[in-house]
Amino acid sequence: MNSTNASIEFFQYEAGRWMKHSSEVIVETPVTLTVNGKPWLTWMCTPINLEELAVGFLFNEGLLTSKEEIVDVRVCPAGDNVDVWLSHSVDEPKQWRRTSGCTGGLTSVESSDIEPAVQPIAHNGPVITPEKVSRLVNGLFESQTIYRQTGGVHTSVLSDGEQLVLTAEDIGRHNTLDKLAGMYLLEEIHLDERVIITTGRISSEMLQKSRRLGASIVISRTSPSSLSIRLAEQLGITLIGYARRNRFNVYSHPARILLPAERKEHVK
Repeated sequence: MNSTNASIEFFQYEAGRWMKHSSEVIVETPVTLTVNGKPWLTWMCTPINLEELAVGFLFNEGLLTSKEEIVDVRVCPAGDNVDVWLSHSVDEPKQWRRTSGCTGGLTSVESSDIEPAVQPIAHNGPVITPEKVSRLVNGLFESQTIYRQTGGVHTSVLSDGEQLVLTAEDIGRHNTLDKLAGMYLLEEIHLDERVIITTGRISSEMLQKSRRLGASIVISRTSPSSLSIRLAEQLGITLIGYARRNRFNVYSHPARILLPAERKEHVK
């Protein structure tokens, strides 16, 4: 398997002096997805959990729904191609749309194709306390194994609202959610409640992928986009941004955040 890190040397300027240093940086490499023997597209990604990336990408695009549809998935010896063989034929989407991903994500799904929730679930769905949000964010930071080695990488985790269940890291934030989806399918995990916590910005595509995973709460350490806020409101998802260990912003369905009784009156 390809390494996630690469050793480099660089020069640092400080206080009128140059100094030579050695360090580790995150690897970014092209990996091609081949479906039923036909090359479809090439990602720019971190070469870890590539089987999960391929399966999760197809799941998030709505092209497969269960592990039973997968006949085989394997990474070629060179590590630059993932072959996925399905039990049924599938047509490659006619057009791949470039997303707002930091490494240029791809999707065939338009935001208008995301199915809204039939009933808003903010007032009768699962709830979470502010303290629990802080614990989950702290767990996200602690799970960043590759980030601590190199920096420059995104991390996303899937939680049941209590514990961190799955963790994925990649140079591309979209890729982390595809990897989580692939892990979820391939490991046949079943959770009653699903919460996504991520270091990445929440665009409409990130919300779309979180929705496919069945997340009712999405937490990011940075900002949402205007479209993701609108979609979260329509889909019944509680969207939280700028989350730190002791503060965060809630952009949709705040009633899912359980506040002390004397403060509930301020939440509309």
